[in-house]
Amino acid sequence: MRARNRLFDDFARMANGAFNAFADVHTEIEQLVNQYFERFLAGHNLVTREEFDAMEAIATKVLNEQSALKDRLAELESQLRNFRMIALQRKPVPKELRRRWGFNFGERNVELKVQSNDADLKDE
Repeated sequence: MRARNRLFDDFARMANGAFNAFADVHTEIEQLVNQYFERFLAGHNLVTREEFDAMEAIATKVLNEQSALKDRLAELESQLRNFRMIALQRKPVPKELRRRWGFNFGERNVELKVQSNDADLKDE
């Protein structure tokens, strides 16, 4: 019986040693694979997770600002439409006042004639 127990003990020790050897090989292979991937990623100029998250936050901020600017532009365009409607409802400015103020109103464009007086500039 003792011979059998010894045989089983030897077999168990041998199996345990083989298992430890395989565990060491597994650890070594895992380290080699990790090193390979680190070199691969470093060589292909990829970003880290932190850099990606930072750029994602910046992009989100820019999109929010763009949305706010679109809303502001729509509001200003609406105000401009309202001002144009009010201007169309007003009476036209008499020719005498237009000449005095230097405005020449065409059908499609408004041209402002600025007349400078050098005598006024010298007084200052």
